[in-house]
Amino acid sequence: MRKQVWRWGLLLLAGLLSACGRGPTPTAAPTRAAASPQAIATPTAPPAATATATGGKPLFRSSPMPYFTVAPEPSAGLRLWSPAFAADARIPAVYTCLGEDRIPPLRWEGAPPGTAAFALIMDDPDAPGRVWDHWVVYDIPATVTAIPEGGPVPGVQGRNSWGVTGYGGPCPPPGPEHRYRFRLYAVDVPTLGLPPGADKAQVLAALEGHILAQAEWTARFGR
Repeated sequence: MRKQVWRWGLLLLAGLLSACGRGPTPTAAPTRAAASPQAIATPTAPPAATATATGGKPLFRSSPMPYFTVAPEPSAGLRLWSPAFAADARIPAVYTCLGEDRIPPLRWEGAPPGTAAFALIMDDPDAPGRVWDHWVVYDIPATVTAIPEGGPVPGVQGRNSWGVTGYGGPCPPPGPEHRYRFRLYAVDVPTLGLPPGADKAQVLAALEGHILAQAEWTARFGR
């Protein structure tokens, strides 16, 4: 009897040792369908560029590189400048009476909604005894955004302080530099109803109540 107990005990121990030494049951190998390219997730492409409300520029740009933002340009309203000289800089002599008295190039942007035309006045507030008017232009079409160097001048030209219709460049007496103001007006009517050759006072009177925005570009000249 004791031999049978030992015998059964040894068999039970052998069975336990065999069960503990056995590894995990192997799983089935993946099928071709499970490993096919269609079953593998692929990265999605970036979304297409979306337009902003400012200038139609994209907030996002689709590219192989990570996203980056394009900041909208700040809007400063109506802006006027000359590509020939910087603000508060000296006007080149070619645009003055010491040179060719050539019309300087001017450009502008940022006209407000409702702009139907532009007017332009250039004067010298430092002239002895009075403000000297050098250039008066009005009824410039709203589609115009520049005056090229030397002209032609869009719109209707008025009379300057020399009594001449058209442009008269800086021509100060010897002494300190003078300031020369270029002022652009955006107006809500296509015409001021003035004949050619109107002076600055007449143009300013006709502009009253019609100005939507104004921009200024000032430079200097002296001899």
